[in-house]
Amino acid sequence: ISPSSSRIKKQSSAFPGLTQETYNILASYLKESQQRIDSSKQEAYLLVGQILCVALIFMCMLLYFSLFRRDYLEKGKSVLLLLTMVVVFPVLSSILVSQNLFSVYIIPFTMAPIFIRVFMDSRTAFVMHAVIVLLCAVSLKYPYEFVATQLVAGMVAIYSLRELSQRSQLLRTALIVTITSLVFYFSLDLMHEKEVNNLEYNIYIYLIINGILLLFAYPLMFLIEKLFGFTSNVTLVELSNINNDLMRRMSEVAPGTFQHSMQVANLATEVANKIDAKAQLVRTGAMYHDIGKTCNPAYFTENQNGVNPHDQLSLIESARIIINHVTDGLKLADKYNLPEVIKGFIATHHGKGKTKYFYISYKNQYPDEEVDESLFTYPGPNPQTKEQAILMMADAVEASSRSLKDYTEESISNLVDAIIDAQIMDGAFTNCPITFQDISTAKEVFKEKLKTIYHTRISYPELNKKAKANESSDKEAAH
Repeated sequence: ISPSSSRIKKQSSAFPGLTQETYNILASYLKESQQRIDSSKQEAYLLVGQILCVALIFMCMLLYFSLFRRDYLEKGKSVLLLLTMVVVFPVLSSILVSQNLFSVYIIPFTMAPIFIRVFMDSRTAFVMHAVIVLLCAVSLKYPYEFVATQLVAGMVAIYSLRELSQRSQLLRTALIVTITSLVFYFSLDLMHEKEVNNLEYNIYIYLIINGILLLFAYPLMFLIEKLFGFTSNVTLVELSNINNDLMRRMSEVAPGTFQHSMQVANLATEVANKIDAKAQLVRTGAMYHDIGKTCNPAYFTENQNGVNPHDQLSLIESARIIINHVTDGLKLADKYNLPEVIKGFIATHHGKGKTKYFYISYKNQYPDEEVDESLFTYPGPNPQTKEQAILMMADAVEASSRSLKDYTEESISNLVDAIIDAQIMDGAFTNCPITFQDISTAKEVFKEKLKTIYHTRISYPELNKKAKANESSDKEAAH
């Protein structure tokens, strides 16, 4: 500091004891104080800006869920998973930036959209990935390259895992995401740097490490399933293996029920594919929906071989045994640790319907007696999801189709219409998000599949008397 001599004279006249050295110290102190004030103001502005930015990002996220996926907000496990993703990744990013440990590019951010895609849906996965990336970018000085690279990587990860059913798919996804990130960041580098020697090669190393860490998504996915109560397609595929203990027991103890379940699974899967439902979920649910019949297999017609034990029972007792296959199935599901989503299929595949054979027989046998309908009614509840509704329709249609005397196009069509229309009239689908268009499509699929299953062979013609006589004469002439 070198103030002018005139200024020092003025200060000296006001303060006779002020020297040049003292003045310099005071001036230096004043300047440092001003810099600290300016720095504290900048920090305050930075904090206010970050708070506003984070608040706006959260508002946009809540707006998305309130407009498009309100159902997730009503599920505790979904909210908990989303909040966990939103908190964990920004916190990790903030720690790396503040401690200056590694670049944020080392964090496998694409794990978040992978988990959300597997357990929820693609659109939610991308929205949440964008939210997480923007929140992490708040703590960065130059966020443009980071945001662009991570958004592209997230989109690629979501697309490559449209239907996760094998472990190898995660390896492929990690490889695709890593290559995409490297190429995209390289393109950004080329746009900003004229010389290849000036490229930030450390970032490419971090992106490769990122891809390696992404492989840990599979064991973490298993952990998330256990902690949050989700069920992935990988788990559903494993459960649908007919060689597991419960499926093998059904095939041995109740072979008719096993075949019925396989047919229902095929019908339900075909419908699910047509109306954009979860095909693997409904297939696995169909395979387990009747496991309760393994407790008393002989009481169900598909497992009987000429002997019907219901002949020795009252109608009420027979109805009780038939109804109990639902509660028995739920007990077996608990014993074998089946997921809650599979238990839902077991509980709802008959809904709150009646065992109509025994109910109508009882009313016919005791016309003057008031019937206690609860004795002939399944415990329910009615289907709550589109997949459960598909299973209820497929189960009823497949079981009833076995009782047809003639398998013609007309008889199959009338059967399908009558069964599903009766379920609609009973209010079976009131509490699930299935449309009349979906039900109409399901009817057409059932009709086509049943006609294929029960196709009638052409009857071969027989020779009439005149033709037989000519054939005999031709043979004699040949001899």
